[in-house]
Amino acid sequence: MASHRFSLALTGSLLATLAFTTAVPAQAQTAQAAAVSSAETPKAYKVDAARHIYRVYADKIFKGKLPPLVHAIVVLEVDLDANGQVRDILMIRVPTHAPDVTATVRKMIQAASPLPAPRRLGGTKFTEVWLVDKSGRFQLDTLTEGQL
Repeated sequence: MASHRFSLALTGSLLATLAFTTAVPAQAQTAQAAAVSSAETPKAYKVDAARHIYRVYADKIFKGKLPPLVHAIVVLEVDLDANGQVRDILMIRVPTHAPDVTATVRKMIQAASPLPAPRRLGGTKFTEVWLVDKSGRFQLDTLTEGQL
């Protein structure tokens, strides 16, 4: 019985991950040239970047407060040039139980590039936390609505 529950949980987890990963190609087509950010610090820029990600992936955003336990958490650092093009993505914390979520997050960021151009900063690096629910929807820590 316990292995049956594990199988069902694993299947649910896999389905959620598949729902998350299948969204990338269609969303990538909607990414448009990004605006210029007026942010003067990496912390201020992070808000512009998060808003851009939310616009590109509007249908994948988890609305409202997240449940107490999320499916996956990805912590990463994004390195951008002065035009908002992604130079590098460094994965700092990844969900070992859902490596495909990590790959999908990376692809989503790259597909959303260029991000708003951090011209005042001459390029920038910022850290972001992706909170991914079992449904495959996500929030960024910068713009999160919190948890229940």
